[in-house]
Formats: sequence, structure tokens, C-alpha cells
Amino acid sequence: MNPTDPQTFNHRTAQISTGRLYHFIDQIPKDYDLTRPPLICLHGFPDSWFGWRHQIGPWCRQGFRVIVPDMLGYGETDMPRDSSAYSTKNICNDISALLDFLVIPKAVVIGHDWGSYTAGRFALWHPDRLIALVMLSIPYVPPREQHMSVEEMARKYPSYGYQVFFASESSTSEIEENLVPFLGMVFRMPEKALSWSKLDELITNKQINFTDDCLLNERELQFYISRFQRGMRGPLSYYRTTKTRFEEEKEAQLPAHLLPNFPVLFMYGTKDATCPPSAVQNAHKFISRLNTVALEGVGHWVMLEAQDRVASEVLRFLSSLGLSQQSRL
Repeated sequence: MNPTDPQTFNHRTAQISTGRLYHFIDQIPKDYDLTRPPLICLHGFPDSWFGWRHQIGPWCRQGFRVIVPDMLGYGETDMPRDSSAYSTKNICNDISALLDFLVIPKAVVIGHDWGSYTAGRFALWHPDRLIALVMLSIPYVPPREQHMSVEEMARKYPSYGYQVFFASESSTSEIEENLVPFLGMVFRMPEKALSWSKLDELITNKQINFTDDCLLNERELQFYISRFQRGMRGPLSYYRTTKTRFEEEKEAQLPAHLLPNFPVLFMYGTKDATCPPSAVQNAHKFISRLNTVALEGVGHWVMLEAQDRVASEVLRFLSSLGLSQQSRL
């Protein structure tokens, strides 16, 4: 497993019982101990399985089977055109079906960004499939009692204003036509970060070279560009499910609290504008066994900016649960 070479990982595809075709990495340790729980890693926006490239090897070398899907709409996984397919209920059903395909009854679920939000919802939709939960960058938020549109959310929380642009149909073509500056801005170093409130204007600004301060090198950037050649409709559809998600959760009467004594690790960067301290504190109301780790000086892309720390903190967390015999990475 060479993080600089995507082909050195074990790639698989599967037609799962929900009817979707999923591409995923399935890295199984040599002399795998079946008593070790598998780790399934869920990426966010705009990412791919490749976002976990620096953690797959360290976790696998510590004896864990690591499964990393391209999420629905990404990479080589199916990309439905209907945005309702991307509701977290449907995505969680896909993840459960992928575990079924792999004959895995329970796993440790690890998520970043949208993957973190999805991981939190997986604990509500499929609590019986979980051993422990790790959430990165986006803290747990409970199902809403009342529907809040993205426009309302942007007015209440201005730092999420970019979601109004992502939820609009026009963002698909605008981002596709400006993919390099868009990725350059999204993966920008935290100390060079720009306000996303005028994202649509920024990515078309020819006066700014976003790739100068990008966390991705040229080879990595080109890999990401290749992953989005099918278009951005799928990835952006996650932002277009607000009402569908609310209706599905209300109908199912999902609880606000995670199961009592269910172990959760939340890790975040202190320079991440999408993760205010108040949101971290609020999550404690709904998770009785919540461990938090603040990564000082780190932004949103914790798996890139704090590669070794993320790997070691997860191993430490698993070791505290008796799931890992941690040694040096």
C-alpha cells in the first residue's frame, strides 16, 4: 500500500442487495485475526476512497481489515440521477448491504465530513451493525424536530452559506466547468483558507491561483480530477436531500440520542470553520460515551493535515475498548 499510488491498494466492486454497484478498497491484513473488528471508512465531499490513503496502511498493519467505499455518486460507484437516492437512509442501507455482501455482521464505522454525518445516522438507522463509531470534522447532530431549509440554515449559521450554492441545480455545471479552481479552493491549507460565502464567485475568479496553497500535490490533484470526470451531479446531490432526510427521519421516529454506553470518538481541527466549539459541546448531550480530540492548528482535512495523529488516535480509541493491541505505527 503506497499512498502515492492508488493501484497498490486492493480494489473490488460489488453489486449489493439494494441494486447499487459499489467500488471499494478491501485491505485485509496478512494472517488476519477474525476476532478483530473490520473498519469501514466513509468519505465526504468532494472526496473519494483516496482520502483515507494515509490511514489504510497503518490500520491494516495493526491487524484491522479496512474497507473504504467510493460513496454513492463518486468514483466508480453508481451515480443515480435522482437526488432522493442520496438521502442518508438510502446511503446507510447501502452500507449495511455492503456489510452483508462481505458477510460482516458488525463493524467500526469511521466517517469524515458527509461521511461523518452519515456514520452518525448509521448509528440510528442500523445500530445493530455497529461496534464503535469514529466521527471526523463534522460532529453528531440529532434529527430535527422541524424542517429547516438550506436557506434558513445559511441565515442562522452564515458559515454554512456555501450549501445554498451546492443545493442549487446551477452549481453542477458551474463546478464542472471550474473543477481545478474548485478543488484547489476546497483543499486549501487552513491558514490560506478563503470565505466560502461567495464560493460561486471565487471559483470563476481568474485572478486567484488556488492550487498554489493546495494540500494536494499535482499528482494527487490530477487523481481527484479523474474521479470527477463523470460529473458533479452525484456528489452535489447530498446537499439536495434536506427535505427528504427530514421526512424519512420523522416518519421513522429516529431517536435523538445514540444508544446508552455506545462508544464514540470525535476528532476535529481547531482551525476548521465548519466545526464551531458549540457544535462539539452540543454533541455531548446526545452521546453518553463521547471522547473528543482537538487537533490544534489543523483545518477540515484532518486525514491529510494530521495523517499520523488520526491513525494513532483511532488505534488508541480502539485499544481503550479492548479491540486493538496497539503498538508503534
